[in-house]
Amino acid sequence: MIVISGVKKGTGFIMNSHFFAMLSRMKYINRWALMRNTRTENLCEHSYEVSMLAHVLAVIGNSRFGGNADAGLCAMIGMYHDAPEILTGDMPTPVKYNNPAIREAYKQVEETAGRKLLGMLPEEFREEYERLLMPDTGSEEYRIVKAADKLSAMIKCVEELAQGNREFAPARRATERSLRAMKLPAADLFLEEFLPSYALTLDELND
Repeated sequence: MIVISGVKKGTGFIMNSHFFAMLSRMKYINRWALMRNTRTENLCEHSYEVSMLAHVLAVIGNSRFGGNADAGLCAMIGMYHDAPEILTGDMPTPVKYNNPAIREAYKQVEETAGRKLLGMLPEEFREEYERLLMPDTGSEEYRIVKAADKLSAMIKCVEELAQGNREFAPARRATERSLRAMKLPAADLFLEEFLPSYALTLDELND
């Protein structure tokens, strides 16, 4: 269903698209709903971080491991990777991956939500945004974004643990196992070379 309304202006008829107004609502959706947080993280913050991490993972892979990923495309897929959650809300990981039936059902819900968002765009824009909202799941760029998503979760765990919140200790272990199992050299390098700094104070980072 196309969710586009219009208003008259002068002698013309201007069509209004709700797409970007809907995307702006990512800031109202909080993550880690089942966990005690020292600081809440919203979907908008997470999407920015995943975009940044996906870009650098592609850069690392291309420069140090002979990869050929499109770093810019990785960044943009990362930016939009959770956009359907504007309509579905954030389903906690323990629930989403509790069993295959729930996981498969949620994939269908996400696809429906993604299609609804696409329908809010002018028709001539949809092909461009479809490759961001519904990327090729067999591509290297998609694999990199999945790793960046897990890496963002790892960073959240490290930051919470640095504040003494042991609630995130099991999540950190589980997320690292999952990330290592992807066998993505760029992600492994980030864990070793960049992740430890997230536990430092501002003074320690400046020193």
